[in-house]
Amino acid sequence: MENGTPNPAPAADTKPGTATAAAGDGKEQPPPQKTEAQLKKEAKKQAKLDKFKQKQDKKAKQESKPKAEKKEKKVTKEKPVIRYEKDTSPGEKKDVVGDLPDAYSPPYVEAAWYPWWEKMGFFKPEYGGRVVSKPNPKGTFMMVIPPPNVTGSLHLGHALTNAVQDSLTRWHRMRGETVLWNPGCDHAGIATQVVVEKRLWKEKKLSRHDLGREKFVEEVWKWKNEKGHRIYGQLKRLGSSFDWERSCFTMDDKLSTAVKEAFVRLHQDGTIYRSNRLVNWSCTLKSAISDIEVEKRELTGRTLLSVPGYDSKVEFGVLVYFAYKIEGSDDELIVATTRIETMLGDTAVAVHPEDERYKKYHGKRVVHPFRNCTMPVVADDFVDKEFGTGCVKITPAHDPNDYDCGKRNNLEFIDMLDDDGLITVCDQFKGMKRFHARKAVLKALKEKGLYKETKDNPMVVPICSRSKDIVEPMLKPQWYVDCTEMAQQSMDAVEKGELKVIPDAHIKTWNSWLGNIRPWCISRQLWWGHRIPVYFVTVDDASVTKGDENDNHYWVSGRTEEEARKNAAERFKVSEDKISLKQDEDVLDTWFSSALFPFSIFGWPNQTEDLEAFYPGTLLETGHDILFFWVARMVMFGLKLTGKLPFKYVYLHAMVRDAHGRKMSKSLGNVIDPVDVINGISLQGLHKILEEGNLDGKEIERAKAGQKADYPTGIPECGTDALRFALCAYTSQGRDINLDVLRVDGYRRFCNKMWNATKFALMALGDDFKPVPKLELSLSESLIDRWILSKLSAAVKTCEQGWPLYDFPGITTAIYAFWLYELCDVYLEYLKPVLQSDNTAAIATSRQVLYTCLGVGLRLISPFMPFISEELYQRLPRRTGDAPPSICVTPYPETSDHPWFDERLEKDVELAQNVISKARSMRADYNLTKQRADMYLKCSDKDLASTLQNYVAFIQTLSSSGSIHILTNDGQPPIGCAMATVSDKCEVHLQLTGLVDTSKEIEKLEKRISSLTSQQTRLQETMDKPDYESKVPENVKKTNSEKMLQTQNELEKITDAIKMFKIVAEAADN
Repeated sequence: MENGTPNPAPAADTKPGTATAAAGDGKEQPPPQKTEAQLKKEAKKQAKLDKFKQKQDKKAKQESKPKAEKKEKKVTKEKPVIRYEKDTSPGEKKDVVGDLPDAYSPPYVEAAWYPWWEKMGFFKPEYGGRVVSKPNPKGTFMMVIPPPNVTGSLHLGHALTNAVQDSLTRWHRMRGETVLWNPGCDHAGIATQVVVEKRLWKEKKLSRHDLGREKFVEEVWKWKNEKGHRIYGQLKRLGSSFDWERSCFTMDDKLSTAVKEAFVRLHQDGTIYRSNRLVNWSCTLKSAISDIEVEKRELTGRTLLSVPGYDSKVEFGVLVYFAYKIEGSDDELIVATTRIETMLGDTAVAVHPEDERYKKYHGKRVVHPFRNCTMPVVADDFVDKEFGTGCVKITPAHDPNDYDCGKRNNLEFIDMLDDDGLITVCDQFKGMKRFHARKAVLKALKEKGLYKETKDNPMVVPICSRSKDIVEPMLKPQWYVDCTEMAQQSMDAVEKGELKVIPDAHIKTWNSWLGNIRPWCISRQLWWGHRIPVYFVTVDDASVTKGDENDNHYWVSGRTEEEARKNAAERFKVSEDKISLKQDEDVLDTWFSSALFPFSIFGWPNQTEDLEAFYPGTLLETGHDILFFWVARMVMFGLKLTGKLPFKYVYLHAMVRDAHGRKMSKSLGNVIDPVDVINGISLQGLHKILEEGNLDGKEIERAKAGQKADYPTGIPECGTDALRFALCAYTSQGRDINLDVLRVDGYRRFCNKMWNATKFALMALGDDFKPVPKLELSLSESLIDRWILSKLSAAVKTCEQGWPLYDFPGITTAIYAFWLYELCDVYLEYLKPVLQSDNTAAIATSRQVLYTCLGVGLRLISPFMPFISEELYQRLPRRTGDAPPSICVTPYPETSDHPWFDERLEKDVELAQNVISKARSMRADYNLTKQRADMYLKCSDKDLASTLQNYVAFIQTLSSSGSIHILTNDGQPPIGCAMATVSDKCEVHLQLTGLVDTSKEIEKLEKRISSLTSQQTRLQETMDKPDYESKVPENVKKTNSEKMLQTQNELEKITDAIKMFKIVAEAADN
């Protein structure tokens, strides 16, 4: 304090000792000079304060103003869906009077046609008054559907099968052949029984055992009659041209009779026999299942899996090591297993006979720690000396390899599991569930000091596709088919060329499977299916030894019980009253009845008219995944039971995968219902389908993420025709199909292009147009008229050659290219000025040519796109009064009727198109949107100049050019032209003078150069870094190199363009 007055506080940015007044001086001192750093800091701070103040002022100003109403977001209105709303009763012909709607709409196009096709009988082989028993000089085509499961719903794999099959069927029908594509459905034993059992429990809290067999089968039939026709509705939605009056169900009386006949014949000649062998057993279903019903899940190591009937997850993917003690010794043999609980059924330890480590134990025995017994050490060369310890535990009743070893070494077979998967041996474990026993056995081994270690182990876990249970190899008495002789006959048929397998790459697989075929287990422990017509015999006669159910001798078959009783009496040489019969409870494997399908549908063993007319069939078309399960078995049974091959050709299409090449899987969310592609579906709709399925929570979330990535806005409405065409276009022999569902939408746009082309053509033809009965070339056609007819002929030829070779990509590409690139992009554009001219002769000729192109083009595409082709074809006038009523029974185009191919003409037009392409490219480069630049074609060859002279009008129209001048060597284009090279003998020059603002164009291009140069510099800096070559991945380096090259090329083009604009500017100034 001084004089009672406080000293002023130092300024905020002063330091101690630099106050503004010196202490005790009383005089004001000048402030010291500030450093440069201090001044910068001050300025920076002041700038921040000023900026903050400006923001505050702006905010206060805005708050003082009355708030304006928020602008409403502009909502994009969805275009209304065009639908067919005329009153047409099912089966009546669609009303096609009036104009076509403005745009293509699948719901409009696909309405009403299918019921009319059915009612008119177009899909029946008898159509047109044919008698099927009389030979058709044009031939007969017969094919059966791979019968889908009655429980099923179509997925894209089914859609591919039906798109390919229906396209083939429709093509053969349009060729005038007698055609039958026979539909049918499979009873799907396990799948159907599971569905009905779940429904019973959900609705009535009843099991099938509560109802009993007879009542339960009644419930299945009731369900089938209520729900079983859904898949037929889906097939109709795909446009599949089946003869529905001949549809068959594998449990129908006709087919059941055939199944019974086949079994009895094969059993009585010894082909079918009873044997106690290992089968794939589902403890949940309590039934054997086929190999195709076993999903093989690959594990990389320790994994916990959910198993039906267990509250907690079960450990898989580990190898447990434990020891067996040598009897009377402290020595031990260490073995390893992925299924530790199966050691309860071990009956030996195997070693390789040449393994020096274990030779001393040959013939010794080891002690089983829980069964109070010993087991032999056997020498067997199936043991791999180098794998693990070289010692293998043998469980003959629960492992296929061990089963064979047990047979070779005459070992004991101990069945340690019952049908429910409960342990049946060793008191301390008896009655336990198998996977509870897994933990208990491990604990007991540890307590006995026999446990060694557990290691991660990559393995494959077999899972039942129906129940999701872990499949157990189980020893069960079952019925088997000895396939050895039939398999050899089937291989011979292919070898001799009697049966063609396409693509022939599958022949190797065919021979491998059939050459190593094993007995086929055909019995299933179910109630739904064909009950096996075989009976166990008990003879009330002391002279006959009582039989064992495993003994084939005590089983007799018969078409009826009376026939079986008679057969039994003859076998055991007693009177029929001494015979008691008990029918086997089991049913036949579904694949057994499916193997008879090609002839059972026609009433075999009865010699019916249809069997005589349509067996053998022509073609079997299906996916290569069931080559063995179905195709080979049909061939084997056809040869065995009828003495004939069931078909002449087998065409195997590829498997459908998603756009990323992944297998279709519900857990990935990539299984798509084709109807959802036809109708379109939102992302929320796709999610809802997942939620209504049977995936667990984590799988649903993963699948939803996959759907969101692939279909962020859902799947657009594509329509049936686009889906069918896309599937066939993707079908390339020998390769899987990576189907991007969103690419199907591209074919929908193709349909719209066809729609608009036909709409334009109908206006061009006019109401009074009458097509000539047959188009014959005259001198009145223009070169472009003749060119489009040549292109049409080429497309017809490609299709004619492609169909017999199943070259679907080749056929679809030819049709697509004709419609889009030749008819729409070229010919229709060329026609516009012709139709607007006063040249009546040229107009009349072009109308006949246009009509021909439309009619033939629609017939070419009709097998793939039946709905839009019918809709558009019905709008065209007919050449003659007796023309067929529908495009699906109109003759398919043949080369002999379209003899207009002209190779020289096509080459000349190709030259003109190259000129047009260059001119269009230049127009885009120089931003000529509406201006018509004069064109100068400089030719170094007089013949070339002469050729182009013929196409001046064509070039002028399609290149949007002004006048066209053709120059030879002596002629020069005027100054101010841009130039592009067509070939070494032809240049295109466009006169730009007066058409472009050269200064603006140069300014834009210079900005682009600046941007590209910056990009190039940054990229070069990255590529020049010392560790670039060693650390950057190859794919990134390749991408960077491509970017650098593209940038350099663009810079060169822009530089050339600037030069050209400067020349144009100079020409304009002069």
